[in-house]
Amino acid sequence: MTTLGVLWFALVGVLLAGYALFDGFDLGLGTLYPFLAKTDDDKEIVRSSIGPVWDGNEVWLLTGAGAIFAAFPMVYATVFSGFYLALMLVLFALIFRAVSFEFYAHDPAWRKVWDGAFFLGSALPALLFGVAAGNIVRGVPLDKMGEFTGSFFTLLNPYALVLGVLGLVMFMWQGAAWLAIKSENALHDRAVKTRSIMAWVFVAMVVVATAATFLLVPRAASQVMASPAGWVFLALLLVSIVWGRLGA
Repeated sequence: MTTLGVLWFALVGVLLAGYALFDGFDLGLGTLYPFLAKTDDDKEIVRSSIGPVWDGNEVWLLTGAGAIFAAFPMVYATVFSGFYLALMLVLFALIFRAVSFEFYAHDPAWRKVWDGAFFLGSALPALLFGVAAGNIVRGVPLDKMGEFTGSFFTLLNPYALVLGVLGLVMFMWQGAAWLAIKSENALHDRAVKTRSIMAWVFVAMVVVATAATFLLVPRAASQVMASPAGWVFLALLLVSIVWGRLGA
């Protein structure tokens, strides 16, 4: 890969990491929404806490997809054709999630429907983003023309599902931490308790995902262990987990 290709690769990585960081908390909070928001006032607090920022956060995802199209058109073509069903599920989930924000306040008769759309529109993308990351690490079947030869169910392999759950738990931890900052009284107490629980669940899922990588994708594990950058990544991961757990 040329120097320019490496720079583009790094830029795509930064954009997608930025999306996980900045939009992850509202996807996680949407997933926790039916479990933490017990009253109409609680629901209003949850929605109001992310209402001003959720749509701006999704610009990171759009920019990342645009960068892939500009720098790696073959990758873009493979992803958007082979992963078509998965991407459509994510797209429609995000659309219904956006619609739920607007219609919840203006259509009281259908509020339960919009509550469900908000939950599913948050949980499904959060899970599938992790599944996508798992398939990238594991590798996907391609023919000599670079076209995907599997199906949607090929993507739902055990390793990818483990990373999908890991990503979902990570976002839920972020969401609980965000709500703990933005809420008071009983809702705040539930958010703090959930934040602590999700921190431990995240640690457990990191252990499970690490073991799954060594068992199911040994090639990726050996490449990480053989590279100085891989050790730096592992050190940063450990520090971030400890720091996040202490903050919880």
